[in-house]
Amino acid sequence: MLFCVDALAAWLSLAPSLARSLEHWTFRYVQLSCIEQETCVGILAVHRITFGLALLHLLLAALLVDVHDSRSPKAEVQNGWWGPKVLAWLVLVTLAFLLPSGFFLVWANYIAPFLALVFIFQSLVLLVDFAHTWTEECLQAWDRGSELHKYILLGSTLGAHVLTILVSALLLVFFGLGSCTMNTVLVVTHIVLYIVLSALSVLPAVQEANPRSGLAQCGVVVAYMTYLLASALMHRDDEACNPMTRGRGEGVHTSTVVASAVFTFVAIAYSTTRAATHSPLMRDGAAGGPIALEPAPVSLTEPITTPPAPQSTLRIAAIRSAVEAGSLPTSVLDEELDAQATAAETPRDRRHVNDDEYEVA
Repeated sequence: MLFCVDALAAWLSLAPSLARSLEHWTFRYVQLSCIEQETCVGILAVHRITFGLALLHLLLAALLVDVHDSRSPKAEVQNGWWGPKVLAWLVLVTLAFLLPSGFFLVWANYIAPFLALVFIFQSLVLLVDFAHTWTEECLQAWDRGSELHKYILLGSTLGAHVLTILVSALLLVFFGLGSCTMNTVLVVTHIVLYIVLSALSVLPAVQEANPRSGLAQCGVVVAYMTYLLASALMHRDDEACNPMTRGRGEGVHTSTVVASAVFTFVAIAYSTTRAATHSPLMRDGAAGGPIALEPAPVSLTEPITTPPAPQSTLRIAAIRSAVEAGSLPTSVLDEELDAQATAAETPRDRRHVNDDEYEVA
């Protein structure tokens, strides 16, 4: 939610009139000026607002060092304290507007592009993780006899590859013909990488190492690569090689901006969900040891000599299964473990006191 508010504030700050109003409100102490006055003012304001949010998350990350589960007192800052965090965000954004414009010119030209590249690689990792999870679930349902999941898997794989081929051809036709050598090299390199990755995904060595891998994961990755290439070519400031700058394709340009924003929000939501449901607690088990989610097979011929599992163990197993599925946060499992640990503590045995130790009135 805080990221959505920050993104909305950054989008509103693109208006030059709003930026100049900020200079008036601060009695000309904050002066957002650079070479391209009409556009750079808004861009600098965007970088200031997003810098404040990035600094807030950096401080929260430093505060949560050595926190391994939500039972730690420091974890309350991550799971709550929204009022102080919103106040801290406002303070940091305000301080960012007090910094000189030269700092943000360096930030926007050198540091921010590098961090954007890191985000792109992180998005690729998330896409590969999503593709593997998607393929695993479809294959498991297919093995159980579900024809629907078979067609879903085949359709999504075929659709990703067909979309990659069509968009690559359109990019080559509209952006790579004529004297646009750079665009041609980029599109041709992308096509070559697509062929190489598709061939590698079906190699016997790769299939032997991971039998579940294949064209589905490759299709997701190359489709994302195609989207990045198309977005870069559409935003290139070159009238000779970019039809978008000649008054053509305004709707396509707007669609790419909306798609970029949607993908950013989805990637962040997916990364936080994966981090919450695959924490070290879920991988290594709780303090009481790992709990089997599936009961061991019971022989029908041998007598039963062990009592059934207590209801508390079954409840923990059910909660753990829900957390792994993403239906519940990890904090619910932590609270249940704490509650059962408290209930399991036996009180001290009361010693019987003889009646002669009391004085009779």
